[in-house]
Amino acid sequence: MDLNTILSQLETANEEDIEKLLQQYNRENIHTFSFDQKEETLRSKLCQSVLTVLGRQVQPSCQKTCLETLRILSRDKRVLAPVATREGMLILGGMARLRAGQEEGDNQNSSQDCTQSEEEERVVVEALKCLCNVVYNSPAAQQVSVDVQLAHGLCASLRTARSWHHEVGLFTLRLLFLLSALQPDVRGVLRRQWHAVRLLTEVLELTLDVRWVGPYEAARPDPQALPMPAEDNERAMEALKALFNLTLSEAGGEEDNHQFRLIAAILRHLLMLKTETEEKTEEAHSHAVNLLNNLPVSCLDVLIDVPVQGGQEKYGRKNMDAVQVLLDFMEKRIDKGSNFKEGLTPVLSLLTEGSRHHREIRRYIKAQVLPPLKDVKIRPEIGTTIRNKLVRLMTHVDMGVKQTAAEFLFVLCKESVDNLLKYTGYGNAAGLLVARGLLAGGRGETQYSEDEDSDTEEYKSAKPFINPITGHVEEPMPNPIEEMTEEQKEYEAQKLVNMFDKLSRQNVIRPMGVRPDGTLAPLEETLCDPHEDNSGSDSD
Repeated sequence: MDLNTILSQLETANEEDIEKLLQQYNRENIHTFSFDQKEETLRSKLCQSVLTVLGRQVQPSCQKTCLETLRILSRDKRVLAPVATREGMLILGGMARLRAGQEEGDNQNSSQDCTQSEEEERVVVEALKCLCNVVYNSPAAQQVSVDVQLAHGLCASLRTARSWHHEVGLFTLRLLFLLSALQPDVRGVLRRQWHAVRLLTEVLELTLDVRWVGPYEAARPDPQALPMPAEDNERAMEALKALFNLTLSEAGGEEDNHQFRLIAAILRHLLMLKTETEEKTEEAHSHAVNLLNNLPVSCLDVLIDVPVQGGQEKYGRKNMDAVQVLLDFMEKRIDKGSNFKEGLTPVLSLLTEGSRHHREIRRYIKAQVLPPLKDVKIRPEIGTTIRNKLVRLMTHVDMGVKQTAAEFLFVLCKESVDNLLKYTGYGNAAGLLVARGLLAGGRGETQYSEDEDSDTEEYKSAKPFINPITGHVEEPMPNPIEEMTEEQKEYEAQKLVNMFDKLSRQNVIRPMGVRPDGTLAPLEETLCDPHEDNSGSDSD
């Protein structure tokens, strides 16, 4: 239908005709909406006309149709000027029952609205969808949302989560996520003034049906229970994404510490749940990992400290079920072989920090990833074990992935260079050692307990024959100069000297050495011993 025709008829049509007119437009454009630049002005006028209709007292069915039209139009960021105004955002906020711009008492009253009909519910959902599109596509609308305190209305809605229908809850949480992602200044207000972290935690607790059996300990999920419904999983993911934004900058204080530990306990519960598909379960675990990375590392003890359920004697009676889930998740991400930066590095960073600060976590992970060596005839990067896969990542082309994998293994070795070289070989570990200034050996700065895994008899017997560069026992290679005459040996040696001299004079290569502190330096500097005492010269 021609937009000029629609606009001319909207000016004089009654409510019923408006609804029919826009329904036809929606059917024609819902799947094949064209962003034709020639009609940009007309679509912008249509936005304004639809808002004008919504500003009048029309029936819910007409409101729903108008909002569907506005949702289709809001895909085009160039036509949103009429909506990205105080009046436009207040109209949409009112339709979504967010009561944006109203006082605290009015917001509280809004949560006590009478039960909505199904048609009124669809109006709320369509308004929330429109707001999501408009806020995402229009920086001007984002700023207006701040001015009219749209986030305040969203927090008031969070308090009514128990009475939410699925889509109302889903798009309320999605809108809060978008606003907190696109307007960083709003995050502080949401945390401090409107207690959004606590409200989102309560929504997550309700959605995941958490039942507490002790401080920061949720009851173990029933193995025979059905997987988490898809709708609950969807809302939980949106809540996790919003919480991620709000916890990006840590707050301090005892109250915050309690809230963070509560979140960690809920995330542990989430890690133990299954959804309807393996793909959705992995997505849930990915969001849980991202949020756990934002929490203070001291809170990670909640993942293993579950007294009611009990744990393993060898790990101080700590429960390692959640850590094992994280290890399995890490290995799945490695096996995917792509998107390591976003998909793998968060879980590697989480396990690294958990291992660095929590002895039981490190001991458990090391037993799984770096068990005592037995077969040292195969290079560390060859094979299908987790160790083999991680060692391969130590030479990955992406610097971030390479460094994160190396740091993880280094922490598992208690930041001991000798232990790291034992499991990876010097060639794979060289990048980390150069970056940390540890080429001369030693340990990192972090303090670890003194317990050490004893070497296996197989490793002890093979140790003298291990090539420290490759990290494995190599087959003896034939000596290429055995059959040479003395004249041939002298000729080859002189040729090699000439080649190095030429490359050095052309600055192609520069001989380097290792300082006492383990860093690289030009060879002439390392040959001068700063501690050499020259006072004992022949002079009297």
